[in-house]
Amino acid sequence: MPLDHYGKILVVAPHPDDEILGCGGTMARMAAAGMDVQVVVVTSGRPPAFAEDGVARVQAEMKRAHAHIGVSQVHMLDFPAASLDIVPAAELNAALGRVVREVQPDTLFVPFLGDIHQDHQLAFLAAMVAARPRDRTVPTRVLAYETLSETNWYAAPLTPPFVPNVHIDIAATLQRKLEAFAMFESQVRDFPDERSLITIEALARLRGSTVFSEAAEGFVLVRAIER
Repeated sequence: MPLDHYGKILVVAPHPDDEILGCGGTMARMAAAGMDVQVVVVTSGRPPAFAEDGVARVQAEMKRAHAHIGVSQVHMLDFPAASLDIVPAAELNAALGRVVREVQPDTLFVPFLGDIHQDHQLAFLAAMVAARPRDRTVPTRVLAYETLSETNWYAAPLTPPFVPNVHIDIAATLQRKLEAFAMFESQVRDFPDERSLITIEALARLRGSTVFSEAAEGFVLVRAIER
């Protein structure tokens, strides 16, 4: 079944590679169908916490991965990675809001509020501010994706657990997702680390099997506006 009803796509990535982990297969499927898939990367590494050569390497890896997936445009906000908590909320909200107003996506994919990384939580909150339904240009769909090594490492009995209620079949694009993440050579880990290709595939197979598909990505529907 075509995914045309999702319209123009904007994926909010707290860091480079989150978008591939969370919805790389969906992005690839949509891009292959001719849909406009864009990404906004909220943070980038800064010295001294992150070496300049390491940051440049990740940026180059991201460009290769995005080209492989079919991303049409990337918006870089360049806030400090792992330090979003020191950025005034109004500043973060305004920057992400500008991108959302510029792109005017029909569907917004966001990190999950219950992720352990505070950058993910703050990116989610800023995205929800940007997606407030105050006019008819706001995204009509907001879906939260899961990020291995972030979404399931918090305290699920005490914090929001990730319980997907939307599944998108990625049987045809799972391999492209795996290839794209493999291009993040600095981020790939050996199994049984969660950021291994084996685990990424296993999660896709698990999400797929719960809805009788060979592979899928799971999402939490935050909001849908039917017009």
